[in-house]
Amino acid sequence: MQFQRLGIFFALVTGFMVWSRVESIRFDVESGHTKCISEDIKTNAMSVGKYHIVNPNEGLPLPDSHKVTVRVTSTNGGNYHYSDHVSEGHFAFHAVEAGDYMACFFAADHQPHSTMTIDFDWKSGIAAKDWENVAKKGSIENMQQELKKMFDTVQLINEDMYYLREREQEMQQLNISTNSKLFWLGLFSIIFALSVAGVQLWHLKTFFEKKKLI
Repeated sequence: MQFQRLGIFFALVTGFMVWSRVESIRFDVESGHTKCISEDIKTNAMSVGKYHIVNPNEGLPLPDSHKVTVRVTSTNGGNYHYSDHVSEGHFAFHAVEAGDYMACFFAADHQPHSTMTIDFDWKSGIAAKDWENVAKKGSIENMQQELKKMFDTVQLINEDMYYLREREQEMQQLNISTNSKLFWLGLFSIIFALSVAGVQLWHLKTFFEKKKLI
């Protein structure tokens, strides 16, 4: 009976933790300071988030000073999202590595000193599937980036191939020139060796004739 109660207790705690993770949070960031939120994400899990600065004066435009710089990074320092001087935004990505991901909000220092409230909603895994529109847009942006990387890689490979072809042609020309020079050098060496041999034979014949040996 105690084990059943203990199991129910852990189930309730786990359910509360899962439920609390998918709820948005609000926090304050002072000008000149940074606030970071971490999220433990599994490999290949979908993660989406959205944020906006809460207007302190309802019905009036948001003050110009209420801007933040947002960066989302992985445990190993991979950059998954970056927005500079914004009042709201969103991100979506597939985690390629497991671990704690950090979303950091930096408020630039200015005068007069102020504090802004940020509403932040970050969901991962199953909970992230609720934001289909954000996820689709984020996936398309990521796909565009991946396609651009692939296109740049293909261009680089193509340029390398042309360079290697030019180098191959230069090497072929150098080989042809070297072979031609070696051929003439070999022919000259043979002719020179035969000439020396002929002179030596003539000299020996003359020497033997003078000695009347032949």
